[in-house]
Amino acid sequence: MGLFDRVHQSESLKSDNVRSEIILGPAESFAAIMLVVISADNYLADVETDLLLTFLGRMQLFRNYSSEVMERMFDKLGEIQKKKGDEALIDAAFKSLPHDLYETAFAIATDLVLSDGQVTKEEEELLESLCEALDIPEKRVNEIIRVMLIKNQG
Repeated sequence: MGLFDRVHQSESLKSDNVRSEIILGPAESFAAIMLVVISADNYLADVETDLLLTFLGRMQLFRNYSSEVMERMFDKLGEIQKKKGDEALIDAAFKSLPHDLYETAFAIATDLVLSDGQVTKEEEELLESLCEALDIPEKRVNEIIRVMLIKNQG
C-alpha cells in the first residue's frame, strides 16, 4: 500500500467513525432505553408499547411531542437498533440521558418489564445491567422494584 493510499484509508476510517457515531438528545435517549427494554424478550407486546406511549406522554420531557413526532422518533430509534444493535443504542442513550432521569428511567423500565405479567431472564438481566450502568444504589433499586411489583399485582 502506497503512502497516499494509507492517508486516504485513514481519512475514510475517520469519516466512517464520525458517521457511525450515534447522537441522541435527552428525550431520544430516554425513549431509546425504553425501546430496548420492551424488546428485550424479542417480543413487543401491545400492552408494553401502549404503556410506554402512555408513560412518555405523561412526562414533561415529551409534553410537546405530537404523535407524529413520537412516531418519527421511534422509527429513527428502531432503525438504529436494527442496524447497530441494542448495545450501541443503549451506549448512545447513556451519553446524553440527564442524570436526574436515571431513577425515572429505571422505574419506568421496571414497570414496563412487569406490565405483561412475566419477567424473562433477558429482561431481568437487562434491568440488572441498567441499574448498574445508571449507578443506582441497591437500596433504591430494591425500593423501586418493590413499588412496581405492588403496582402491577392487580
